Amino acid sequence: MKQIKSLIKVIIPLGIGIFFIYLMLRATTTEDRKLIFDYVKNADLRFIMLSVLFGILSHLSRAYRWKFMLAPLGYKPRFVNTILAVLIAYLANLGIPRSGEILRATTLSSYEKIPFEKSFGTIIAERLVDLIFLLSFIFLALILQYDLIWQVLKEKQISLSTIIAAAVIAMTTFICLKFLFENNHSKPIKRIKTFLKGLGEGILSFKSMTNKGAFLLHTVFIWIMYVAMFYVIKWTVPEVENLGLSALLPAFVIGGLTISATNGGIGIYPFSVALMLSAFGISNESGLAFGWIVWTSQTLMIILFGSLSFFVLPLVNHKKNNL
Repeated sequence: MKQIKSLIKVIIPLGIGIFFIYLMLRATTTEDRKLIFDYVKNADLRFIMLSVLFGILSHLSRAYRWKFMLAPLGYKPRFVNTILAVLIAYLANLGIPRSGEILRATTLSSYEKIPFEKSFGTIIAERLVDLIFLLSFIFLALILQYDLIWQVLKEKQISLSTIIAAAVIAMTTFICLKFLFENNHSKPIKRIKTFLKGLGEGILSFKSMTNKGAFLLHTVFIWIMYVAMFYVIKWTVPEVENLGLSALLPAFVIGGLTISATNGGIGIYPFSVALMLSAFGISNESGLAFGWIVWTSQTLMIILFGSLSFFVLPLVNHKKNNL
């Protein structure tokens, strides 16, 4: 049963990605696809490498920021281990969405002897902070391009009543589960409570963090790098290079939101970016080329460094394990 569930977690997101690739192929002619390929093939490598550099810097900053979360819990992992754990996590997310967070915590637990639940709790905490920044970008995009974003939401049939209903269901479910947990004293529930307690300690580590300013600076830097690695790619596609940040920001937001729907955004990321750029008069071919260049450059970087991390991690910890 577990193997079937694991297989489903891989197949469904991958299937969504393949479906969007099919939609792209169906919506383009042979000449269109040739034009897209030519755009990608002839893209200026200087800007692609610059985008990749921004992506690497964001990952390094994320790895260093993690140390601030672990410090209040009494743990000081080696920077090299947090870097490798983060890169492995991104690689894992290409296989199974959001599995990287679990593998990231497991990796640090194995090599730094940090309890999994506490390490995982800090990851959830930093993800909550990232969520606030993402919501800020969404809010900014809504202000800059309100009519456009609302039109996209309507096309996806996401109304205000749907959002409110989802929030009510989530809150009701949380209250019911909390009541059941508080009034159940069985061994399995006690184990879950112990796990959740450690998880809570990890999440609340931000409260007792002594370097909040540095943590927030790293967070700002990470998101600036995210925007920068998306923005510089505009100079690889002639039709897109004249767009300003206010026009590219909605595409950045929508692209980011769709990444979690599939294995690293395969298929759906270029499709969603092209859809958003088309609202600014960018042709479907140029929009798809732009999306594919962003996605391909960052994905190849993650595959390369994430794969190397699996081999490097035991080597850099070899002496430590033999002590």
